[in-house]
Amino acid sequence: DIEFIPLNIAVMVVSDSRNESDDKSGTLLGKYLTESGHKLVEKKIVIDDIYEIRAEASNWIADPEIHAVITTGGTGLTGRDVTPEAMKPLYEKEIEGFGEVFRMISYQIIKTSTIQSRAIAGLANGTVLFTLPGSPGACKDAWEQIIKYQLDFRQQPCNLVQMMPRFKEK
Repeated sequence: DIEFIPLNIAVMVVSDSRNESDDKSGTLLGKYLTESGHKLVEKKIVIDDIYEIRAEASNWIADPEIHAVITTGGTGLTGRDVTPEAMKPLYEKEIEGFGEVFRMISYQIIKTSTIQSRAIAGLANGTVLFTLPGSPGACKDAWEQIIKYQLDFRQQPCNLVQMMPRFKEK
């Protein structure tokens, strides 16, 4: 029997307008991941600034105790939406299929408006990075239909935990 491996996950809410009292998406992600058996090791709200986002993500990527990072917000097409631009340069490998599957799922709900979603994912230093839209619905769909399975070592035929160097020998 394959055992569940709880991961340490950091959540970043990218927003100029949210704070702890009115953040819905980051709070939901924390709830989803802990209910799935993982540990929310840190949650931060970071302003819509490429360098602030990149600096915080880089700290988490460099921390060997953090296995995955999920950002929410800043993936749209307005001038302040810069999260994909902040995150992509940090990737060693991009996980193109994540954005493709996310938009396929999203299409069932919001139809062609999904073309405005720039949800992406990648790997850096053995850390999985997911960049999600800021809406609670998008976070729920991404977690419930993609992320919770890919961060579960028991998921077959493959999962992203198998890509993490510290779990390869299990």
